Amino acid sequence: RNKETSRDEFIFYSKRLMRLLIEHALSLLPFQSCTVQTPQGHDYEGRTYSGKQITGVSILRAGETMEPALRAVCKDVRIGTILIQTNCNTGEPELHYLRLPKDISEDHVILMDCTVSTGAAAMMAVRVLLDHDVPEDKIFLLSLLMAEMGVHSVAYAFPRVKIITTAVDKKVNDLFRIIPGIGNFGDRYFGTD
Repeated sequence: RNKETSRDEFIFYSKRLMRLLIEHALSLLPFQSCTVQTPQGHDYEGRTYSGKQITGVSILRAGETMEPALRAVCKDVRIGTILIQTNCNTGEPELHYLRLPKDISEDHVILMDCTVSTGAAAMMAVRVLLDHDVPEDKIFLLSLLMAEMGVHSVAYAFPRVKIITTAVDKKVNDLFRIIPGIGNFGDRYFGTD
């Protein structure tokens, strides 16, 4: 959160938090018992994912920074992208680009955005997934930082979506920025501030 943090350190610690966030989210997926045989010829009772497939969907631009963490822990994970931008005149979110894998409707979807302030973009992204027949209870919204307003908005509109974050801040300012927040995540991460 420190404005004096160098870009290298900001990226390093962001990546570390992303990995922890992804790993925690995966622990909430459905699992079933599974018995395997060890090289010593003994049975071992373990657990295996009981869904069809896991798909990650990034809300561009900051959400794509979470993709490497997801790929590091989910072999052969499919990735989709959604670009939602706020219209300067109306203040409403607008869908500008969409690329989702085929047959996403049976997958557990990890929806990734680094910060969620009002929740408007996240709610639009959830609606897009619902329009592609992804069941609400198979959507996991992951974010490094959320404003309380965003958490409440998403949870009220979509009560079965699982919301997973590392921190929740209380306020949003007049420009809809999270307070105390971390600044513009994408600008700090990509060095465009």
